[in-house]
Amino acid sequence: MISYYYKKSKEEDFSTIDAPMHGCWINVEEAVSTDLYKVCEITGLEFSSIQDALDRYEIPRVEKLNNCIILYTRHPIEVEAGLYTMSLTIIITHHYFITISPSSNVFVKNFLTKKGKMPDSHSLKVLIQLLLRITQEFNLQVRRVRHNVLTQQKDMIHVESDDISDLTRHEEILNQYHSSLVPLRGVLEHLLTGKFIALHEKDSEHIDDVLNAIRQSEDLCSIVNKTIRGLRDSYQIIFTNNLNKTIKLLTALTIIFSIPTMIASLYGMNVALPYAEFKHMFGLLFSLIVAFSVVCFYFFRKRGWL
Repeated sequence: MISYYYKKSKEEDFSTIDAPMHGCWINVEEAVSTDLYKVCEITGLEFSSIQDALDRYEIPRVEKLNNCIILYTRHPIEVEAGLYTMSLTIIITHHYFITISPSSNVFVKNFLTKKGKMPDSHSLKVLIQLLLRITQEFNLQVRRVRHNVLTQQKDMIHVESDDISDLTRHEEILNQYHSSLVPLRGVLEHLLTGKFIALHEKDSEHIDDVLNAIRQSEDLCSIVNKTIRGLRDSYQIIFTNNLNKTIKLLTALTIIFSIPTMIASLYGMNVALPYAEFKHMFGLLFSLIVAFSVVCFYFFRKRGWL
């Protein structure tokens, strides 16, 4: 689905228009091949040049084709088919600013509907602000995961298997964030060289600020991942220790209860047995069973198995 947005000045908000015009923002969400062909008609690009915009797993990178800048980025989303980040393709031409997403993109919609002064769509500043917003969203989500991990720490005695599953899920989220932030940092470093877009001094400073924010998010991802690994290892040690205790308990109980079972089995056979005619034999056997069981119970108790 293709939508067209335009604003005349910084003071105005983006408004929807029916057809593309010079200086407009073209937003494509839930993109399909027909949408990309339409973008190709507008920009003069080949379909094969932007076909990767449909790939949900595309990694961030930057290209320059026919005087058009193509940036492949990723931004955080709610989990979708096992993904916690989604690809967002940004195309900058002389006349248009284009964003393409393979799914419904709330992130871009919120950016377009933001109130306050915003640069017009046909401007390098809007690209910098969009990249900054992506970086801020990553930072926010990483801090949210960090908060969830820290609040999840609890008394080791009350650890359950769900706690380890949650830690594993948080680690997967951070790994996906980190694998998106590292190549995104490379994209910004390429932009700073000035080979793709001519930058003014202030633009370079803004991009450098975004780079610093990305590095902070990367560092925070690494720190939280170390915390998760430490917690998970501790939980697994506790689980292993509890399992060993359970096995010891069951082994001890099995031995204790197998003594009366063996004696009862021997004297339950339908053959001639010693002292079978002794009238107090049942009481004697019962006393022996209790005595052996008590001795075993005391022994295992002393060893810490019970």
